[in-house]
Formats: sequence, C-alpha cells, structure tokens
Amino acid sequence: MEFLKNPSQPGPPEDGQIITTRFDKVLGWARKYSQFVYPFVTACCGMEYMSVASSHYDLDRFGTAFPRFSPRQSDVIWVVGTISHKLAPLLKRIYDQMTEPKWVIAIGACASCGGPYDNYATVQGIGTIIPVDIYVAGCPPRPEAIIEGVVKLQKMILESKQMWKVGAP
Repeated sequence: MEFLKNPSQPGPPEDGQIITTRFDKVLGWARKYSQFVYPFVTACCGMEYMSVASSHYDLDRFGTAFPRFSPRQSDVIWVVGTISHKLAPLLKRIYDQMTEPKWVIAIGACASCGGPYDNYATVQGIGTIIPVDIYVAGCPPRPEAIIEGVVKLQKMILESKQMWKVGAP
C-alpha cells in the first residue's frame, strides 16, 4: 500500500492522504487471517492437533482457531494421521466438496509419506490422492512445527494471485 499526497483533490481523506492498493492484495490479506479449517484427524497425531488448538498455543492469533466440520464451509483441510486405502476415496470426496480456493496441510509423517507403515493398507502420502500445499514433518510433529506450517500457509495465501471468473460458469 502506498500513501500519496494529492493536495489539489478535495474530498474525504484527511491531510490529503489516500491509500492505494490492488484488490488481490486486500483479498489475500483478508484470507490470510480467516482460514476456515476442516480437521481430518485419523490417528495419533490428533493429540498434537488438540494440543496446538488449546489456549496455550492460541491458534486464534493466526485466524485458524475455530474448526469447521463441513467441507463446504472450509477452505483449508488439515490431514492429521494415517490414511488407509479404505479412507482415501472419502478424503478425495471431502476435498472436492471444499470451496475454492482451497489449501491442504499434511500433518505428521503418516499423512506426508506413510510414516512407519509401509504395507498394502496404508496410503504412502496423501499427495497421491489430493494436492498438498504444506507438509509438516514429525511423528508426531511438535505444536511449534504445526504453527510454523500455518504461518507458511499464510505467506502462501498472501502471495497467491486470485483469479476471477466473470459471467456464468
């Protein structure tokens, strides 16, 4: 945002100052602090999710405190824990139902790469099912690592270009 002096233009701005910016920058800033999170928690990393959602770590300061339990009201999905091949179609369906734009955070080793489970029943990383934006490593990851992933997602949201469709779909 820039402050411009324009003393010849009368109007509402006090002291001749006006703020100029681009709409996509304002929209990115608003989305950065209003993430509607859908927690897809399946295994032991869920304990760390509950820990980071507590008042000690205060996710509300990042705009991610109140989870949504409907994918149609969410724009960020946190996949926390092991995903089996039986759960994979459900995860894909939930991702498809989310609003655009949408982002994915894979929390923990199991969600990122299958973790210690290298067998026929476990998906070896959710990146084979849905596109992942942020990977948070650990088994289980520390709450500070999850917060770092949230901050990286905020930077990604702020810097992303928003595309607008005009007219009927």
